[in-house]
Amino acid sequence: MTKTFSPAPSLASDQTRIRRIALSVLFLGAMGIAFSPIFVRLSDLGPTATGFHRVFLAVPLLWAWAMTEGRRHDAPARPGTRRDFLWLIMAGVFFAGDLLFWHWSITFTSVANSTLLANAAPIFVTLGSFLLFGERFSKLFLFGLTLGIAGAAILMADSLTVSAETLLGDAFGLVTAIFYAAYIVTVGRLRATFSTAVIMTWSSASAAVILLPAALISGEGLMAETLMGWFVLIGLAWISHTGGQSLIAYALAHLPAAFSSVSLLVQPIASSVLAWIILGEALGPWQAVGAGVILSGIFLARRGSV
Repeated sequence: MTKTFSPAPSLASDQTRIRRIALSVLFLGAMGIAFSPIFVRLSDLGPTATGFHRVFLAVPLLWAWAMTEGRRHDAPARPGTRRDFLWLIMAGVFFAGDLLFWHWSITFTSVANSTLLANAAPIFVTLGSFLLFGERFSKLFLFGLTLGIAGAAILMADSLTVSAETLLGDAFGLVTAIFYAAYIVTVGRLRATFSTAVIMTWSSASAAVILLPAALISGEGLMAETLMGWFVLIGLAWISHTGGQSLIAYALAHLPAAFSSVSLLVQPIASSVLAWIILGEALGPWQAVGAGVILSGIFLARRGSV
């Protein structure tokens, strides 16, 4: 009697399965960072001090994760050269810039303007990937990218303002997008060599070093006055940063940075839903339309990235 064996899965099918898992992880990470505006709103501290605690309180957890990972026999690569340390620190510099300019943007313009402009990051990720690394993108992907950004604008249309008084804050919002785009591209490149734990530990520690003096210069207090205030900061550090941002960093090892940045546009959708549930902020028909347009853009970008 001859035994029959089913053929082994092809490399292509394995890669497809891995990318589907990575996409699910990316969306889960977006859900994690969707809580960050809620935590920032509920924080007892100023925006820069809150940003500092976001990364500072995450460092012990991330460091313990990296140390546990390093004790394994099949431990991932560790930074060993000046170039390694430089790029890991630069990821933190970019993330600190993202937080700083976003918080300053909120001070000088509306939250809606700031959020929309910060979500222009996919444009800069795509442009940077093309100019720096020669990546090419299909017309379908570019259409999906445009649709996603348009959906974000529709989602926040009710609160958008255009005036001379908001120009500085709007400019800061655009700078926020550039910094976050640089962070996404850098982490995507680092994931080819280093684990999520290593990247998150070094980038978070370096971001904290930058945000601490920024918070002190701004005159913001660093100590929450209530137990609930500390719970909010810990939630921001452990749920949004350690959880959400780490999941995004993991996914960037398996998905193109440009497509990942477009997919992260689900974050404003999730934030709007959470604000409705937790803060009682009403959702209207335009928010539903905007969410639908964003999801359509992500779908087309995915089809255009295959």
